[in-house]
Amino acid sequence: MHEEQGQVPGQVPGEAPDEEVLTGGGVNRVVRRGDRVLRPVGAWTPRVHELLRRLEREGFRAAPRVHGTAGGLEELDFLPGRVSNYPVTDAAASEAALRSAAALLREYHDVTARFARELPREGWVLPVEEPVEVVCHGDFAPHNCVLDGERVVGLIDFDTARPGARLLDVAAGAYRWVPLSSPEADGVRGDVAEHARRLAVFCDVYGLGERERAGLLDAVIASLEGLVRFMHEQAAAGSAAFAGHVAAGHDRLYRSDAEHVARHRELFEAALGTGGR
Repeated sequence: MHEEQGQVPGQVPGEAPDEEVLTGGGVNRVVRRGDRVLRPVGAWTPRVHELLRRLEREGFRAAPRVHGTAGGLEELDFLPGRVSNYPVTDAAASEAALRSAAALLREYHDVTARFARELPREGWVLPVEEPVEVVCHGDFAPHNCVLDGERVVGLIDFDTARPGARLLDVAAGAYRWVPLSSPEADGVRGDVAEHARRLAVFCDVYGLGERERAGLLDAVIASLEGLVRFMHEQAAAGSAAFAGHVAAGHDRLYRSDAEHVARHRELFEAALGTGGR
């Protein structure tokens, strides 16, 4: 939902002269107007704006500031940089990006841990999950992170944010950044052994504890299964975007990835230092 590598800026029919449509997420139509981004609002937007304002007050500078809503759109800061879609760019696939992504996720979690339990339990797009330790971003992935070269410097699209456990977000982030996908899938770089190494790096940089490491793979599988359920629920509720994702086979990909993680559990556990426990 930000400017992509390879995007050719330009006007589209019906677009104001000073606007640029940004590509990326595939769910919302997002427009840049100067140093601001305009995105559609939803029922969850008040909760997201409360989160973003708290982040601003806490001095977290890697998220956009809120500048209000009008005409069914929210107005946020544009964070300059590059965002990778899929297949991921060389920059997003780099070791530096992996490490800086894990570091940014830890910083974000540590900031939200100061106020997560004070936030309302209702009104988020996804249900709050106990124990509430942080505010999960919900989709910590290359397509929602802004890079300066190979360094992750920004975090965008908080629509799926919700109070919850750290492990939920670490699992989702590791799945995307390692990635924990079959090397046989289109656009996936490296083999399973390399993915196991990168998984350990991500968790080491984040500082994931022993107890959380022991539950990480189950959390990854549960996250993928939950994503499939959410996708089908949204499609059934009339979302054209999610219906398109189902038609394109995204749900089958996530199920396949969950099976892949389970199939190689022993290798991943050995990398995490949890094997045989």
